Order: sequence, then structure tokens, then C-alpha cells
Amino acid sequence: MKFRGKIMDIACLNHFTRVVTTISKLTKMCVLRLTPDNLFFVLSGKVANGGVSMWCELSQANFFEEYQMEGVSSEDNEICLEVTPENLSRALKTVQNAKAVKVKLTKKHCPCLTIAAELPTLSSVSRVVTHDVPVDVIPRRLWHEFKEPSMPDFDVSIYLPPLKTMKNIVDRMKNLSNFLVIEANLNGEMNLKIETDLVSVTTHFRDLGNPPWGDDASQDGGPSQIRDPESMVEARVDIRRLQQFLMGQQVNPSKAMCNIVHQSVLHLILLHEDMSLQYFIPAVA
Repeated sequence: MKFRGKIMDIACLNHFTRVVTTISKLTKMCVLRLTPDNLFFVLSGKVANGGVSMWCELSQANFFEEYQMEGVSSEDNEICLEVTPENLSRALKTVQNAKAVKVKLTKKHCPCLTIAAELPTLSSVSRVVTHDVPVDVIPRRLWHEFKEPSMPDFDVSIYLPPLKTMKNIVDRMKNLSNFLVIEANLNGEMNLKIETDLVSVTTHFRDLGNPPWGDDASQDGGPSQIRDPESMVEARVDIRRLQQFLMGQQVNPSKAMCNIVHQSVLHLILLHEDMSLQYFIPAVA
């Protein structure tokens, strides 16, 4: 197994750092899956993390000037590493003004992702800063746990309001309740609701729009059953999970949307031209 990559462009480095920092806000540990064309940050929905799962996909060509890897074998040309994204984020943040950053899979006292940055200098002597981020190599027999999740059989898909606005509302609601009901319909309307014995608060959004899912989407084109556009579909979720997602968001997506499986799953999607992030929050009764 071999992996080495080199980032030369400072905008690419900053963007890659923002993506990793976003991941670090969502989970303490995740799997970094390396393939010849892509990098994936994966969290599989285990009970230990509240059933939350995540799938973040990056095209390596949009970030790396040089990218070389050899997987476990020619048939299984992949590498899966368990990594603490916070450590990776911290290392990348210290080298933001570097002329070049090399990332390499190394074997020190344990397997590491070694980040070596060539920093600008006033003299002719080069300055190189190195960070070793410990990782665990995931054995081949466990790879099946880290495949792309299938698109849920959603009842409603809707574009999200500005994430900053949504975050401010959810932050306030969190002071009043541990759970939030998010409901939406096919008429571009979405409500955020909390209800307790003492208070009931609802925030309404209108004219958000509904994504035009094509034939390749879930269930042959999105919501298959003929649904009344005004009829609301809902999911009641742990408000901390939603707040975590909104707080960590640093990638400034070109599109943000959510799919709701009625009383089952909230599926959040952020799209950028060179990355996509999917986050699944299970509904609670």
C-alpha cells in the first residue's frame, strides 16, 4: 500500500482544509477511503454514534497537483484508514500559507498520514514543517461497511433555506427543547417546530423549491406515490445532531437540500462543484 499526494495551489489547500474541518465538527472518528480518482470521508450509521452516518466525496484532481496510490491489490485498488479528522484539520490549519504541501502514508511508530509543508522564507534556506497524524489501516474484510449509502426512498425532497439563517433558528430552539420536528412538502414549504409542555414554536419557510430529481434518483425519480403538494412529511430528530451539521458547515455549498423519509430519516446534502457531503440523521419517536 502506497499513497502520496501534493497540493500546490493555496486555494485548493484552503478548500481542502475547510472540508476536513467541516468533517471534524461532525464526527470524532471516521474512515478515509482512498481510490485512484477520489477521496471519501465515511461514517457508517452505527448505534454507537446515534445511528448518524455521513458520506463525503472529493475528486482528487480538483485538489491535488500530484496524486499516486497503490491499493491493497490490483483488484482492490483502495486504501481505507481510520483517522481523527480533528488531528488532520489541526495539522492542515498550521500550513495554510505553504508553497506546497505533501501528504504521504508512512510507517513511523504506527501508520501515519505525514503532512510535510514547504513554508515561504526570506532566505534561500527552505523551511519544512512536518506533522504525523496517526491512522489505523482498515482490513479488507471490513471494507463493505464503508460503501456509499443508497439514496433513501424519500417522501419529500426540498432545498434548504440559507444555512446561516437555519443555524440561528436551531440554536435558539435548542435552548427550549432537545428535539425538533422538520417538516416539508412538495410546494417548497418547510417548517421547523418544537413542542414542549410549556411552549410551542414554529418557523415557516416558503418558496424554497423542490429539486427536480431525474430518473436516476431514488425510486425511479424521487417521490413515487402521487402526493398532494400541500401535504407535509416530517421527521423528529435530536436537535444536537442537526445543530452539529449546521455549526460545522464551512464549505459554502452551491446547493443545500434535504430529503425526508416520513418519521424515519432526515437526509441532508451539500453540493459544491468539487465535493458532496451527505449526512443522515435517524428520526426518533
